[in-house]
Amino acid sequence: MFFMLLAVFAFIVLIGGFKFFQIKAAMAQGANYQPPPEAVTTIIANQEYWNSTMSAIGSVAAVNGVTVSADLPGLVSQIDFTSGQSVNQGDVLVRLDTKQERAQLVAAQSQRDLSKLALDRTQGLFAKGIAAQQALDEAAAEYKQAGARVGEIRATIERKTIRAPFSGVLGIRLINLGQYLSSGTPIVSLQSLRPAYVNFNVPQQDMASVRVGAPIEVTSDALGKSEAGRISAFDSVIDEATRNARVQAIFDNSDGKMRPGMFVQAQLAHGTKLTVIPLPASAVSYAPFGDSIFVVEDVKGPKGSYRGVRQQFVKLGPTRGDQVAVLTGLKPGEEVVTSGVFKLRPGAAVTVNNSIQPGNNPKPNPENS
Repeated sequence: MFFMLLAVFAFIVLIGGFKFFQIKAAMAQGANYQPPPEAVTTIIANQEYWNSTMSAIGSVAAVNGVTVSADLPGLVSQIDFTSGQSVNQGDVLVRLDTKQERAQLVAAQSQRDLSKLALDRTQGLFAKGIAAQQALDEAAAEYKQAGARVGEIRATIERKTIRAPFSGVLGIRLINLGQYLSSGTPIVSLQSLRPAYVNFNVPQQDMASVRVGAPIEVTSDALGKSEAGRISAFDSVIDEATRNARVQAIFDNSDGKMRPGMFVQAQLAHGTKLTVIPLPASAVSYAPFGDSIFVVEDVKGPKGSYRGVRQQFVKLGPTRGDQVAVLTGLKPGEEVVTSGVFKLRPGAAVTVNNSIQPGNNPKPNPENS
Protein backbone atom coordinates (compact mmCIF):
# COMPACT_ATOMS: atom_id res chain seq x y z
CA MET A 1 0.00 0.00 0.00
CA PHE A 2 2.86 2.33 0.83
CA PHE A 3 4.56 1.76 -2.51
CA MET A 4 1.27 2.22 -4.31
CA LEU A 5 0.67 5.60 -2.62
CA LEU A 6 4.25 6.64 -3.34
CA ALA A 7 3.81 5.78 -7.02
CA VAL A 8 0.57 7.79 -7.25
CA PHE A 9 2.22 10.80 -5.55
CA ALA A 10 5.18 10.64 -7.92
CA PHE A 11 2.85 10.44 -10.89
CA ILE A 12 0.93 13.53 -9.72
CA VAL A 13 4.16 15.47 -9.14
CA LEU A 14 5.40 14.49 -12.59
CA ILE A 15 2.18 15.54 -14.33
CA GLY A 16 1.95 18.77 -12.28
CA GLY A 17 5.54 19.73 -13.10
CA PHE A 18 4.98 19.05 -16.77
CA LYS A 19 1.90 21.26 -16.82
CA PHE A 20 3.68 23.97 -14.82
CA PHE A 21 6.50 24.27 -17.31
CA GLN A 22 4.02 24.03 -20.20
CA ILE A 23 1.92 26.93 -18.85
CA LYS A 24 5.05 28.94 -18.05
CA ALA A 25 6.27 28.53 -21.61
CA ALA A 26 2.87 29.60 -22.98
CA MET A 27 2.87 32.69 -20.75
CA ALA A 28 6.36 33.59 -21.91
CA GLN A 29 5.29 33.14 -25.51
CA GLY A 30 2.19 35.32 -24.93
CA ALA A 31 4.29 38.02 -23.28
CA ASN A 32 6.52 38.18 -26.32
CA TYR A 33 3.56 38.22 -28.77
CA GLN A 34 3.26 41.44 -30.73
CA PRO A 35 -0.10 41.93 -32.51
CA PRO A 36 0.11 42.93 -36.17
CA PRO A 37 0.02 46.69 -36.82
CA GLU A 38 -3.32 48.33 -37.58
CA ALA A 39 -3.72 50.14 -40.91
CA VAL A 40 -4.63 53.83 -40.41
CA THR A 41 -4.58 57.14 -42.25
CA THR A 42 -2.85 60.19 -40.82
CA ILE A 43 -2.50 63.92 -41.30
CA ILE A 44 0.13 66.42 -40.16
CA ALA A 45 -1.35 68.96 -37.74
CA ASN A 46 -1.17 72.52 -39.05
CA GLN A 47 -2.13 75.69 -37.22
CA GLU A 48 -4.73 78.02 -38.71
CA TYR A 49 -6.64 81.15 -37.73
CA TRP A 50 -10.43 80.95 -37.76
CA ASN A 51 -12.86 83.81 -37.37
CA SER A 52 -14.92 83.12 -34.29
CA THR A 53 -18.55 82.65 -35.23
CA MET A 54 -21.87 82.18 -33.47
CA SER A 55 -24.26 79.54 -34.76
CA ALA A 56 -28.00 79.74 -34.39
CA ILE A 57 -31.08 78.06 -35.79
CA GLY A 58 -33.34 80.45 -37.68
CA SER A 59 -36.47 80.49 -39.76
CA VAL A 60 -37.29 82.55 -42.83
CA ALA A 61 -40.13 85.07 -42.70
CA ALA A 62 -41.56 87.31 -45.40
CA VAL A 63 -41.24 91.08 -45.15
CA ASN A 64 -44.92 91.20 -46.09
CA GLY A 65 -47.04 88.07 -45.91
CA VAL A 66 -50.82 87.73 -45.72
CA THR A 67 -53.63 85.37 -46.61
CA VAL A 68 -55.81 87.36 -48.98
CA SER A 69 -59.45 87.05 -47.85
CA ALA A 70 -62.87 88.19 -48.98
CA ASP A 71 -63.87 91.56 -47.53
CA LEU A 72 -67.57 91.21 -48.28
CA PRO A 73 -69.69 88.13 -48.93
CA GLY A 74 -70.48 87.31 -52.53
CA LEU A 75 -70.37 84.88 -55.41
CA VAL A 76 -67.06 84.40 -57.28
CA SER A 77 -67.65 85.55 -60.85
CA GLN A 78 -64.07 85.83 -62.08
CA ILE A 79 -60.62 84.54 -61.01
CA ASP A 80 -57.71 86.47 -62.53
CA PHE A 81 -54.70 84.59 -61.12
CA THR A 82 -53.06 81.17 -61.12
CA SER A 83 -51.37 79.35 -58.25
CA GLY A 84 -47.71 80.32 -57.78
CA GLN A 85 -48.01 83.44 -59.92
CA SER A 86 -46.01 86.61 -59.26
CA VAL A 87 -48.20 89.69 -58.98
CA ASN A 88 -47.72 93.43 -58.55
CA GLN A 89 -49.44 95.69 -56.08
CA GLY A 90 -52.97 96.49 -57.24
CA ASP A 91 -53.36 93.55 -59.62
CA VAL A 92 -56.90 92.14 -59.66
CA LEU A 93 -57.10 88.65 -58.14
CA VAL A 94 -60.82 87.90 -57.81
CA ARG A 95 -64.04 89.63 -58.80
CA LEU A 96 -67.27 88.92 -56.94
CA ASP A 97 -70.70 89.24 -58.52
CA THR A 98 -71.91 92.88 -58.33
CA LYS A 99 -75.10 92.83 -60.47
CA GLN A 100 -77.27 93.90 -57.54
CA GLU A 101 -74.90 96.68 -56.48
CA ARG A 102 -74.67 98.06 -60.02
CA ALA A 103 -78.46 98.20 -60.26
CA GLN A 104 -78.53 100.03 -56.95
CA LEU A 105 -75.86 102.40 -58.28
CA VAL A 106 -78.02 103.37 -61.27
CA ALA A 107 -80.95 104.11 -58.96
CA ALA A 108 -78.73 106.10 -56.60
CA GLN A 109 -77.28 108.14 -59.46
CA SER A 110 -80.81 108.94 -60.70
CA GLN A 111 -81.79 110.08 -57.21
CA ARG A 112 -78.66 112.23 -57.03
CA ASP A 113 -79.43 113.89 -60.36
CA LEU A 114 -82.99 114.56 -59.20
CA SER A 115 -81.68 116.06 -55.97
CA LYS A 116 -79.35 118.28 -57.99
CA LEU A 117 -82.25 119.61 -60.06
CA ALA A 118 -84.25 120.28 -56.91
CA LEU A 119 -81.30 122.10 -55.37
CA ASP A 120 -80.81 124.28 -58.45
CA ARG A 121 -84.53 125.13 -58.51
CA THR A 122 -84.54 126.02 -54.82
CA GLN A 123 -81.44 128.19 -55.19
CA GLY A 124 -83.19 130.14 -58.00
CA LEU A 125 -86.29 130.69 -55.91
CA PHE A 126 -84.19 131.71 -52.90
CA ALA A 127 -82.35 134.26 -55.02
CA LYS A 128 -85.72 135.83 -55.95
CA GLY A 129 -86.83 135.82 -52.33
CA ILE A 130 -89.57 133.28 -52.91
CA ALA A 131 -88.04 130.23 -51.12
CA ALA A 132 -87.03 130.22 -47.47
CA GLN A 133 -83.54 129.47 -46.18
CA GLN A 134 -84.82 126.26 -44.60
CA ALA A 135 -85.98 124.92 -47.97
CA LEU A 136 -82.57 125.69 -49.47
CA ASP A 137 -80.79 123.90 -46.63
CA GLU A 138 -83.03 120.86 -46.95
CA ALA A 139 -82.45 120.65 -50.72
CA ALA A 140 -78.67 120.92 -50.22
CA ALA A 141 -78.73 118.18 -47.56
CA GLU A 142 -80.77 115.88 -49.77
CA TYR A 143 -78.30 116.38 -52.61
CA LYS A 144 -75.33 115.56 -50.33
CA GLN A 145 -77.09 112.43 -49.03
CA ALA A 146 -77.78 111.26 -52.58
CA GLY A 147 -74.13 111.82 -53.51
CA ALA A 148 -72.96 109.93 -50.41
CA ARG A 149 -75.24 107.02 -51.31
CA VAL A 150 -73.65 106.85 -54.78
CA GLY A 151 -70.18 106.85 -53.21
CA GLU A 152 -71.18 104.10 -50.75
CA ILE A 153 -72.43 101.79 -53.50
CA ARG A 154 -69.31 102.43 -55.61
CA ALA A 155 -67.14 101.58 -52.58
CA THR A 156 -69.07 98.33 -52.13
CA ILE A 157 -68.49 97.42 -55.77
CA GLU A 158 -64.79 98.24 -55.43
CA ARG A 159 -64.50 96.12 -52.26
CA LYS A 160 -65.87 93.15 -54.19
CA THR A 161 -62.93 93.49 -56.57
CA ILE A 162 -60.12 91.86 -54.57
CA ARG A 163 -56.63 93.14 -55.46
CA ALA A 164 -53.08 92.30 -54.37
CA PRO A 165 -52.17 94.57 -51.43
CA PHE A 166 -48.47 94.41 -52.33
CA SER A 167 -46.13 92.77 -54.84
CA GLY A 168 -45.19 89.16 -54.17
CA VAL A 169 -45.72 85.52 -55.03
CA LEU A 170 -49.08 83.82 -54.68
CA GLY A 171 -49.57 80.41 -53.11
CA ILE A 172 -52.09 77.73 -54.01
CA ARG A 173 -55.63 78.89 -54.89
CA LEU A 174 -58.19 78.03 -52.21
CA ILE A 175 -61.41 78.95 -54.05
CA ASN A 176 -63.27 77.97 -57.20
CA LEU A 177 -65.33 79.83 -59.79
CA GLY A 178 -68.96 80.14 -58.72
CA GLN A 179 -68.20 79.53 -55.05
CA TYR A 180 -70.00 81.63 -52.44
CA LEU A 181 -67.55 83.42 -50.15
CA SER A 182 -68.40 84.62 -46.70
CA SER A 183 -66.69 87.63 -45.20
CA GLY A 184 -63.15 86.61 -44.22
CA THR A 185 -63.00 83.45 -46.37
CA PRO A 186 -59.31 82.83 -47.32
CA ILE A 187 -58.59 83.04 -51.06
CA VAL A 188 -54.84 82.64 -51.52
CA SER A 189 -51.57 83.23 -49.64
CA LEU A 190 -49.43 86.18 -50.80
CA GLN A 191 -45.79 86.45 -49.71
CA SER A 192 -43.25 89.13 -50.55
CA LEU A 193 -39.98 87.20 -51.01
CA ARG A 194 -37.54 89.92 -52.05
CA PRO A 195 -36.16 90.82 -49.59
CA ALA A 196 -36.70 88.19 -46.88
CA TYR A 197 -36.24 88.13 -43.11
CA VAL A 198 -34.53 85.46 -40.99
CA ASN A 199 -35.45 85.34 -37.30
CA PHE A 200 -33.25 83.59 -34.73
CA ASN A 201 -32.40 83.75 -31.03
CA VAL A 202 -29.16 84.88 -29.38
CA PRO A 203 -28.25 84.24 -25.70
CA GLN A 204 -28.26 87.40 -23.63
CA GLN A 205 -24.56 87.02 -22.76
CA ASP A 206 -23.71 87.29 -26.48
CA MET A 207 -25.81 90.41 -27.11
CA ALA A 208 -22.82 92.69 -26.67
CA SER A 209 -21.01 91.11 -29.63
CA VAL A 210 -23.99 91.45 -32.01
CA ARG A 211 -24.78 94.80 -33.59
CA VAL A 212 -27.21 96.14 -36.17
CA GLY A 213 -25.64 96.02 -39.63
CA ALA A 214 -23.30 93.11 -38.81
CA PRO A 215 -22.88 90.59 -41.67
CA ILE A 216 -24.50 87.17 -41.36
CA GLU A 217 -24.65 84.03 -43.50
CA VAL A 218 -27.34 81.36 -43.60
CA THR A 219 -27.17 77.88 -45.10
CA SER A 220 -29.74 75.20 -45.74
CA ASP A 221 -30.01 72.02 -47.76
CA ALA A 222 -32.78 73.67 -49.78
CA LEU A 223 -30.66 76.72 -50.70
CA GLY A 224 -27.73 74.87 -52.23
CA LYS A 225 -25.37 77.72 -51.26
CA SER A 226 -24.95 80.21 -48.46
CA GLU A 227 -26.86 83.50 -48.50
CA ALA A 228 -25.33 86.70 -47.14
CA GLY A 229 -27.29 89.35 -45.28
CA ARG A 230 -27.07 91.75 -42.36
CA ILE A 231 -28.61 92.21 -38.92
CA SER A 232 -31.54 94.61 -39.16
CA ALA A 233 -33.23 94.70 -35.73
CA PHE A 234 -33.43 93.33 -32.18
CA ASP A 235 -36.55 92.56 -30.23
CA SER A 236 -37.26 95.02 -27.44
CA VAL A 237 -37.67 92.27 -24.80
CA ILE A 238 -35.77 89.13 -23.77
CA ASP A 239 -37.59 85.85 -23.29
CA GLU A 240 -37.83 85.25 -19.53
CA ALA A 241 -37.97 81.47 -19.97
CA THR A 242 -34.82 81.06 -22.11
CA ARG A 243 -33.03 84.40 -21.55
CA ASN A 244 -32.61 84.66 -25.31
CA ALA A 245 -33.10 87.75 -27.45
CA ARG A 246 -34.89 87.58 -30.78
CA VAL A 247 -32.77 88.94 -33.65
CA GLN A 248 -33.90 89.69 -37.19
CA ALA A 249 -31.67 89.74 -40.28
CA ILE A 250 -32.56 90.86 -43.80
CA PHE A 251 -31.48 89.19 -47.05
CA ASP A 252 -31.83 90.29 -50.68
CA ASN A 253 -33.02 86.79 -51.69
CA SER A 254 -32.54 87.71 -55.35
CA ASP A 255 -33.14 84.16 -56.59
CA GLY A 256 -36.23 83.70 -54.41
CA LYS A 257 -35.08 80.38 -52.90
CA MET A 258 -35.64 81.53 -49.33
CA ARG A 259 -39.29 80.81 -48.56
CA PRO A 260 -41.23 81.76 -45.40
CA GLY A 261 -41.06 79.03 -42.76
CA MET A 262 -37.83 77.54 -44.14
CA PHE A 263 -35.34 76.18 -41.58
CA VAL A 264 -31.83 77.68 -41.90
CA GLN A 265 -28.51 77.58 -40.04
CA ALA A 266 -27.25 81.10 -39.27
CA GLN A 267 -23.54 81.92 -38.86
CA LEU A 268 -22.67 85.28 -37.30
CA ALA A 269 -19.03 86.45 -37.15
CA HIS A 270 -17.80 87.83 -33.82
CA GLY A 271 -14.89 89.72 -35.36
CA THR A 272 -12.14 87.92 -33.36
CA LYS A 273 -9.78 85.18 -34.54
CA LEU A 274 -9.10 81.82 -32.92
CA THR A 275 -5.82 79.93 -33.16
CA VAL A 276 -6.85 76.36 -33.96
CA ILE A 277 -5.57 73.13 -35.46
CA PRO A 278 -8.28 71.78 -37.82
CA LEU A 279 -8.66 68.00 -38.05
CA PRO A 280 -11.15 65.76 -39.81
CA ALA A 281 -14.06 64.92 -37.52
CA SER A 282 -13.22 61.23 -37.96
CA ALA A 283 -9.92 61.79 -36.10
CA VAL A 284 -11.65 62.46 -32.76
CA SER A 285 -12.63 59.70 -30.35
CA TYR A 286 -15.60 61.03 -28.39
CA ALA A 287 -16.18 59.77 -24.85
CA PRO A 288 -18.05 60.96 -21.74
CA PHE A 289 -14.79 61.38 -19.81
CA GLY A 290 -13.15 63.46 -22.54
CA ASP A 291 -12.45 63.71 -26.26
CA SER A 292 -9.13 62.36 -27.48
CA ILE A 293 -7.03 61.76 -30.57
CA PHE A 294 -4.18 59.36 -31.37
CA VAL A 295 -0.75 60.73 -32.25
CA VAL A 296 1.63 58.55 -34.27
CA GLU A 297 5.19 58.44 -32.92
CA ASP A 298 8.09 56.07 -32.16
CA VAL A 299 7.23 53.81 -29.22
CA LYS A 300 9.78 51.75 -27.26
CA GLY A 301 8.88 48.09 -26.83
CA PRO A 302 10.57 44.92 -25.51
CA LYS A 303 12.07 44.24 -28.92
CA GLY A 304 13.01 47.85 -29.70
CA SER A 305 11.24 50.87 -31.15
CA TYR A 306 8.25 50.67 -33.48
CA ARG A 307 5.66 53.00 -34.99
CA GLY A 308 2.81 53.24 -32.49
CA VAL A 309 0.21 55.63 -31.17
CA ARG A 310 -0.19 57.78 -28.10
CA GLN A 311 -3.63 58.77 -26.86
CA GLN A 312 -3.92 62.53 -26.33
CA PHE A 313 -6.90 64.27 -24.74
CA VAL A 314 -7.84 67.55 -26.44
CA LYS A 315 -10.24 70.47 -26.10
CA LEU A 316 -12.43 70.96 -29.15
CA GLY A 317 -13.80 74.18 -30.60
CA PRO A 318 -16.19 75.05 -33.45
CA THR A 319 -16.70 72.94 -36.55
CA ARG A 320 -16.62 73.78 -40.26
CA GLY A 321 -17.89 71.24 -42.72
CA ASP A 322 -15.82 68.07 -42.31
CA GLN A 323 -13.39 69.75 -39.90
CA VAL A 324 -13.36 70.20 -36.15
CA ALA A 325 -11.08 72.72 -34.42
CA VAL A 326 -8.65 71.57 -31.72
CA LEU A 327 -7.97 74.39 -29.27
CA THR A 328 -5.55 72.73 -26.82
CA GLY A 329 -3.74 69.40 -26.38
CA LEU A 330 -2.12 69.16 -29.83
CA LYS A 331 1.02 70.74 -31.24
CA PRO A 332 1.60 71.75 -34.89
CA GLY A 333 3.67 69.20 -36.81
CA GLU A 334 2.42 66.13 -34.95
CA GLU A 335 1.08 63.24 -37.01
CA VAL A 336 -2.53 62.48 -36.11
CA VAL A 337 -4.58 59.39 -36.97
CA THR A 338 -7.62 60.42 -39.06
CA SER A 339 -9.37 57.08 -39.56
CA GLY A 340 -9.42 53.77 -37.68
CA VAL A 341 -9.30 55.35 -34.20
CA PHE A 342 -12.05 53.02 -32.94
CA LYS A 343 -9.71 49.99 -33.15
CA LEU A 344 -6.67 51.61 -31.47
CA ARG A 345 -5.41 51.58 -27.92
CA PRO A 346 -2.47 53.42 -26.34
CA GLY A 347 0.80 51.93 -27.59
CA ALA A 348 -0.76 49.97 -30.47
CA ALA A 349 1.44 49.43 -33.51
CA VAL A 350 0.21 51.05 -36.74
CA THR A 351 1.06 51.15 -40.39
CA VAL A 352 0.19 54.31 -42.32
CA ASN A 353 -1.64 54.08 -45.65
CA ASN A 354 -2.78 57.47 -46.95
CA SER A 355 -3.91 56.34 -50.39
CA ILE A 356 -7.54 57.14 -49.40
CA GLN A 357 -8.18 59.98 -46.98
CA PRO A 358 -11.40 60.82 -45.08
CA GLY A 359 -13.26 64.05 -45.84
CA ASN A 360 -11.43 67.18 -44.70
CA ASN A 361 -13.21 70.00 -46.56
CA PRO A 362 -14.34 73.09 -44.61
CA LYS A 363 -17.12 73.63 -47.19
CA PRO A 364 -18.22 70.20 -48.41
CA ASN A 365 -20.88 69.71 -51.05
CA PRO A 366 -22.56 66.34 -50.38
CA GLU A 367 -24.08 64.61 -53.39
CA ASN A 368 -27.52 64.13 -51.82
CA SER A 369 -27.92 67.63 -50.39
